[in-house]
Parts: sequence; C-alpha cells; structure tokens
Amino acid sequence: MEEENKKEPEKDEKEGLLDKARKLAGKADEYLDEKVEELKKTEAFKKAHEAFDKAEDYVEDKIEDLKKSDIKEKLEDLAEKTGDKAEEAVGKLKDLSKKAAGKTADKLEDLAKNIRKKTAGEEDKPAGA
Repeated sequence: MEEENKKEPEKDEKEGLLDKARKLAGKADEYLDEKVEELKKTEAFKKAHEAFDKAEDYVEDKIEDLKKSDIKEKLEDLAEKTGDKAEEAVGKLKDLSKKAAGKTADKLEDLAKNIRKKTAGEEDKPAGA
C-alpha cells in the first residue's frame, strides 16, 4: 500500500508539470502572435513588403520579355550559322593542307633529285681526286 501512495504524488507532479508547460507554451505562442502582428503594422515591414512585390513584378516581367523575344530560336539560328561557318572553315583548311602537302612533296622531290645528281657526280670522280 505504501507503494501505491508513493506513485500517486509522482503522477500529480508530472501532470502538474505538463499542465504548466502547456500553459507556458500557449502564452509564448500568444506573445509571438502579438509581436508578429505589431511587426506587420510597422512602416519598415510595409516598405519591405512593397519592395519585394516590386522585385517580384520586375522579375516576372523580365521572364515574359525573354519568352517573347524568341531567344531560344535566335540561339538555335546562331548555333546553326556557327556550325555552317565551322564546316566551311574546316573545308578550307583541308584544301590548304592538301596544297601545302603537295608543295612539300614537290620540294622533297627536288631535293632528292639534287642529292642524286650530286651523289652520281661524285661516283664518276675518282676517290683520290
């Protein structure tokens, strides 16, 4: 029986603490609500709210301007033109490299002929002369 008597006061204490905590939380919530309402009534809050509204409108307008300006199509056209010019430039480079390779081959042939002439001329001469 003594054990039952000891348990009952602990429950009362726990319930009392929970009730106090609930009341305190409720008061804190009410206090915060009051302060938020007071803050909303201040001039600084109103100006900040107006500034955010203006910024939001500005951003929305700029997004609409971009959508209307057909920027996507313009970029696609630019990419296509750039690709065409790149292909044209690559073609010109190929032609130029073929010409350069041909000229290099001609020069190498001329050098080879000159070397053959010199070596052929030296073979005709005696070694001691």
